[in-house]
Amino acid sequence: MLLRSLSLRILFISAACWACTAPVSAQEPVPSKQPQEVIRVNTSLVQTDVMVFDKQGSFVDGLKREQFALKIDGKPRDISFFERVVAGSRNEEAQLAAARGSSTGVRPGSNGPVPLDRGRTVFFFIDDVHLSLGSLKQTRLLLKRFIDQQLGQNDEAAITSCSGQIGFLQQLTDDKRVLQAAADRLQARTYSTKDSERPVMTEYHAQLIEAENEDVLTYFVDELVRLNPTLPRNMAAVEVKGRASQIVHQTDFLTAATLNSFRTLVKNSAMLPGQKLVFLISDGFLLNNRNGDNDRLNQITAAAAAAGVVIYSIDARGLTTGMPDASSEIPFDPSGRLTRGAAGELTATQDGLNALAADTGGRAFFNNNDLSPAITAALKESSAYYLLAWRPENDEQRNQKSRHIEVSINKRPDLVIRYHHGFGDTAVSESAAQKKKETNGTKPANDLMNEALRTPYPKSDLPVSVSLNFLDVPQYGSTLTTSIKIATKSLILEIHDGQPVAAIDVAGGVYDDQGKPVSSFNKHLTIRSKSTEAKPPPPENVYYSHFTTIKPGLYQVRVAAVDAKQGRAGSAVCWIEIPDLTSKALTLSTLIVGERKTEMESEPSSADASDPSKSPEAIRQVYLNIDHRFAGSSLLRFLTFVYNASGTPATDAPTPAPSGRSTSDPVVPASSTGAPASTPDLTVQVQLFRDNEPIITMPLHAIHVDALSDLRRLPYAAEVKLDSLQSGRYVLLVTVIDRVAKASASQRFGFKVE
Repeated sequence: MLLRSLSLRILFISAACWACTAPVSAQEPVPSKQPQEVIRVNTSLVQTDVMVFDKQGSFVDGLKREQFALKIDGKPRDISFFERVVAGSRNEEAQLAAARGSSTGVRPGSNGPVPLDRGRTVFFFIDDVHLSLGSLKQTRLLLKRFIDQQLGQNDEAAITSCSGQIGFLQQLTDDKRVLQAAADRLQARTYSTKDSERPVMTEYHAQLIEAENEDVLTYFVDELVRLNPTLPRNMAAVEVKGRASQIVHQTDFLTAATLNSFRTLVKNSAMLPGQKLVFLISDGFLLNNRNGDNDRLNQITAAAAAAGVVIYSIDARGLTTGMPDASSEIPFDPSGRLTRGAAGELTATQDGLNALAADTGGRAFFNNNDLSPAITAALKESSAYYLLAWRPENDEQRNQKSRHIEVSINKRPDLVIRYHHGFGDTAVSESAAQKKKETNGTKPANDLMNEALRTPYPKSDLPVSVSLNFLDVPQYGSTLTTSIKIATKSLILEIHDGQPVAAIDVAGGVYDDQGKPVSSFNKHLTIRSKSTEAKPPPPENVYYSHFTTIKPGLYQVRVAAVDAKQGRAGSAVCWIEIPDLTSKALTLSTLIVGERKTEMESEPSSADASDPSKSPEAIRQVYLNIDHRFAGSSLLRFLTFVYNASGTPATDAPTPAPSGRSTSDPVVPASSTGAPASTPDLTVQVQLFRDNEPIITMPLHAIHVDALSDLRRLPYAAEVKLDSLQSGRYVLLVTVIDRVAKASASQRFGFKVE
């Protein structure tokens, strides 16, 4: 890999080209349409993932198809498909598609697996309805450690809660800033059922009374009669049962709220490809079959099987004996009746956690005050699995009930096997897919647009890419540029006024971390072909840019595009943090990144560089790379601006400007004057990471500022040659060091080499 700093004259020529909207005719690679793993159960093949461990808890590798035995509802079945899968790898989606009998995607093994090249999908479901203040503190520590140390370079995660208190930040993302902000929003809730009467009746006591437990019932009746001597015993029993019934009703409501919310999360995750890990963190909850809780558990496990979800449950209470602690009010019970009756309370509160984990191929972690090792263990043991698939019989396809799966390994009783113990209803899934297929082309464009903008996970029917860039622009201040690329080669051109045209709708919005809109746009684009062919093809891509002045803070940008003619929509979501430049802290703009093909002409000589009109066209046309995909033979060119460097004048005050600016106006840094107190002394280091490991670290380079007239915005640009890199996903990290202030600032850019 070669890093080459660029001259400042060339830098500003390139900056102008980056800021402008790229022409429609630009030829860039179009991201392939990724298969959506919406249905794991269909009429072709049914699949399940199986994890096998030895007594030490290590994954057992090298097992063969013939070693596995499969039974469905007790009947032996032939295994039609068998393969070892690396979770989060490039090939996982293709392997899953093959196990379903689908030809979608590239067959695994064509280029060899690239571990962790796609990344894992991890959800945290915080049961804050059943979470004490102490458990909440432990949960925050767990989340912080995961974000800082365990979130992989290509992983995506979401922190969600039962009560919804996290709000707008409750979304799947790879941005650590968003995840940390979501974790910070978690607050203790007092949803647990409280009994104001004496002696205090717990939720478990109430359930035992409803179940006619004689010890617990007679204890509370005796106590009530003792406190009210004139009250007949039969009336006391009625009053105790009524009190218990009220507590049970409140308990059932909270348990149902937790399970229903959790089921929604698991069910919606079916839209995402690959295996998903879901961590259920709770202090436990009581199940009541008369309230339908067992049915809710079955619905969750069936949805998990259909979505490819493995659940790991964590009891946030840590090490506990199940006995009341000093903070609990303990009824006086010399007879020991309450103690005998409540002996199973701890186990009862963990039953739901244990069942959800065991039935989905995960496991439950109980009685450990350090919660983080549970995350480490789960990530490690689920990093690889065996994928089994079989062809269902006709009666299984007609059966509306969940079927029971048994997997064993011949002559290896010593091994531990974990897998989904059931699979869901094929008829429901297929009808839902068919309904989507039938209605997708008939929906009005507005409905398609609203659906695409509001969907919890991006749609890919119409490939859309978005890139966000922050700059401090003279006269306007902090400016956010939203650049959009839409793959349109599948559009259908029609002759209108003698010219082949097509249309596409583009819309989007900028939202703060509370979900409040800050800026929005909605455009109808007409696309014309310049081809002279009888049936001209549409351009491969179209581009659109939206500019807005913006205040410091964390923002999300959601964009969508709709091809109303074919009833297709696509969307993309991206986060950005706008820094506060008034803080005087050393700050960088985002990395503005373009791609330069090696077949372009070489850099102009210093004489030619002084005159932009003499610069080769190839140098002046380095367009913003929006989809972050690069050819391995190309060069990655980046530009960043340094703000608040020591020895520079204060940032000039911005001139108020409207929220949106014309897409034809480039955001080009302008010059200004102002003598600094001293000359800035800045160095820059460029690093390349893969799978969170640095693979290349460049020596420090000085940022030369002698030729600059505007020291408020110090530019640095360089090129990185990519021909030494293998195909895969990388992160470019640029760090600027202010040697006067002894401070540093960094920006990163994730990209793919194809």
